[in-house]
Amino acid sequence: MNVGLFIHQTEASCAAGYSSGRFTDAERFGGSVAFDVDTGEWTRRNGASWRAPDGNGSHPALDHPVTQVSWNDAVAYAKWAGKRLPTEAELEIAARGGLVSNTYAWGNELRPNGKPAANWWQGTFPDRNTVEDGFRGVAPVGRFAPNGYGLFDVAGNVWEWCADWYAADAYEHATRDSPRGPSGGTERVMRGGSWMCSENFCSNYRVAGRSHATPDTGLNNLGFRLVKDR
Repeated sequence: MNVGLFIHQTEASCAAGYSSGRFTDAERFGGSVAFDVDTGEWTRRNGASWRAPDGNGSHPALDHPVTQVSWNDAVAYAKWAGKRLPTEAELEIAARGGLVSNTYAWGNELRPNGKPAANWWQGTFPDRNTVEDGFRGVAPVGRFAPNGYGLFDVAGNVWEWCADWYAADAYEHATRDSPRGPSGGTERVMRGGSWMCSENFCSNYRVAGRSHATPDTGLNNLGFRLVKDR
């Protein structure tokens, strides 16, 4: 399978250059949902969008991955940029970095050398965050070591949209040479986990971890990564 050339998690500065004039889904809805680390709850935030991921008055750092971008928005941006979203299978192969059977992108130990190798929630979610990895929420792009293919942040930090429709049994019906998701559905695949995944909740910083959401969903722990065909 040719997985093309992968790009790092798209930063807020990249999204700021999106000058097509398209309003994102969150902007059209007048807001979106964000997780509050102080209350431990999801709440709707007026004005939340990629420009203000936590609602009115918030601002994304230019070295942070863009969030509050729906699948629809990510596809539109990819088309404008001359790239595309990766398939679920492409993203898993790329995330493994050559470690075919290992649990994580960096190996089989969650804390190699006693330290977190990605931005995930240490402690007990959502009540206690020890911030062992140095980040209470989203981390700047590239703060952790890359995987075997030189890709940063393939686990944790923010979920990443995939091109495929979601089905729980998708891999049972996929072909080995070119696994693709179903031809239709109601939700799209998300991969990689986020800064909210912990040992007691989600744990989808595992390479095989999967999630899904409707194509118009935007969250403050959800972004995307693009691929360009060679």
